[in-house]
Amino acid sequence: MTHPRNILVVEDEPLIAMMLEDFLDALGHQVAASCESVAEAMAAVEKGGFDMAILDVNLGGEPVWPVAEALRERGIPFALATGGHVTEPPADFLSTPTLAKPFTMDRVEPVIEATLAQ
Repeated sequence: MTHPRNILVVEDEPLIAMMLEDFLDALGHQVAASCESVAEAMAAVEKGGFDMAILDVNLGGEPVWPVAEALRERGIPFALATGGHVTEPPADFLSTPTLAKPFTMDRVEPVIEATLAQ
């Protein structure tokens, strides 16, 4: 298990966000913030205070790539969350660790470890 981390959750579906937050808590991590839109996530990135982020690739029809770019520019690691029904990520993000939906607790920790190892 990784050391406890502060994690930004970017997910537009409230029930999925709550489930992911519960998993993170059960794994000993803290949720630094939970955002439902690109605008909210960009504000959270500007504010900082987290070790990594988990980004849903599609936020209400809006792609999360501006948030991913902002995180990368700041050197903050992130994982992508996807249900698999979206187009492939831009080439710059093809090697980004991915958390497949539906989430299960046993899938979350390995993705956190892979994200922090990059």
